[in-house]
Amino acid sequence: MNIMIVGVGGQGTLLASRILGRVAIDGGYDVKVSEVHGMSQRGGSVVTYVKYGEQIFSPIIGKGEADIILAFELLEAYRALPYLKCGGKMIVNTQEINPMPVITGAAEYPANLEEKLAEKCDLTAVNALETATEAGSIKAVNVVLIGVLAKSTDVPYEKWIDAVKSTVPEKFVELNLKALEMGYNYAADM
Repeated sequence: MNIMIVGVGGQGTLLASRILGRVAIDGGYDVKVSEVHGMSQRGGSVVTYVKYGEQIFSPIIGKGEADIILAFELLEAYRALPYLKCGGKMIVNTQEINPMPVITGAAEYPANLEEKLAEKCDLTAVNALETATEAGSIKAVNVVLIGVLAKSTDVPYEKWIDAVKSTVPEKFVELNLKALEMGYNYAADM
C-alpha cells in the first residue's frame, strides 16, 4: 500500500504519517516512511510517503504509484494529483491556505480545485477544519483526516485508537481520540 500525505508546514502531516505507520507496524507489515520537506517552517509544502506491505525496499512513491493521497489542503492535493495511480483514492481537506505568491499578490489561488479533483479521481472531500474545531482544536485537522482514512480501510477501528494513544503526547490524547472518532463518523455518514 502506497499512501502519500501532503499539506502545508504546521498542519501535522508528520504526526499523521507516524499514526499511519504505527497502525501498519501493529498489523505486522514492513513499513517505510519518508518525509520530504519544502519550506515547511514557513508554511511551504510538506510531503510524506508511507509504504507498507510484506517487504518494502524503498520509501519513495513515484508518479502514478499512490494508492491513496491524504491531502490537508486543496492546492497541495491538486499538486499531488500526478502521483495518484489510476483508480486511486484521494481524501482532501477542503481548506484553502494561501501560498506566499497569493499572499503577496503575485498570483491568485486557483479556482474550483475541488471540482477539478472530482473530475480526475475518486475524491472524498472533508471539511476537516470545521470538524477539528468541533472536536476542540483546529490543530486536530490531521487526526480528523486519519479518521476518514481509517474508515476506508479494513483495519479494525481499535487499532487506530491504539495508534493514536501510542503516538500522541499524553496531554493531547483525549482531544485526538475525539478528532479520530469524528473523522471516522464523518466518513461513515458520506
